[in-house]
Amino acid sequence: MPFIHTPDASASEKTASMYASAESNYGYLPNMYRTFGHRPEVMEHWGTLLSSIRSHMSPRRYELVTLAAAKELKSSYCMLAHGSVLLREGFTNDGLAAVAKETEKAPIDAVERAVMAFAAKVVRDATSVTQQDVDGLKKHGLTDAEIFDITAAAAARCFFSKMLDALGAAPDHVYAERLDPNLRKALTVGRPVMGLA
Repeated sequence: MPFIHTPDASASEKTASMYASAESNYGYLPNMYRTFGHRPEVMEHWGTLLSSIRSHMSPRRYELVTLAAAKELKSSYCMLAHGSVLLREGFTNDGLAAVAKETEKAPIDAVERAVMAFAAKVVRDATSVTQQDVDGLKKHGLTDAEIFDITAAAAARCFFSKMLDALGAAPDHVYAERLDPNLRKALTVGRPVMGLA
């Protein structure tokens, strides 16, 4: 249960529209949308921001950056959601679990490993990022614009993950139903999946 009352669709036209769109896309109403039920315009602007950030990155890079940021934030919701996207992008259960656990067997290359480490550092303590960190990414062939995109994706995740966790939004029940139990365990780094507490 969230820590605040979440309104039903009768709260406003915008809330009803947001809920209907989410149910149409997901087949159910995700807890993250309920959390924003009081302020659907914030969710709308969040979507616009994400679209602008993602538009300059490959889906795989965006999802890996987001996964690294979510892990640092201890956001099970975002780990499970974006891990599910990576499964659709071609990762196996074991491969994705290895990425989540940051093992040497993770099926990512040196550039992806560096990008994820940088994203985690941005989330952990942005004041600790140095010119050397940025130069390290450039040695992997990343441009200034690409480094901006990685930083933006990591920083944006702080807003969304912290909103969900601070307001008690549990990861949706579908993650218990649709994900391999071992993978679900690897991706659950904070709040448990709804119904599994």
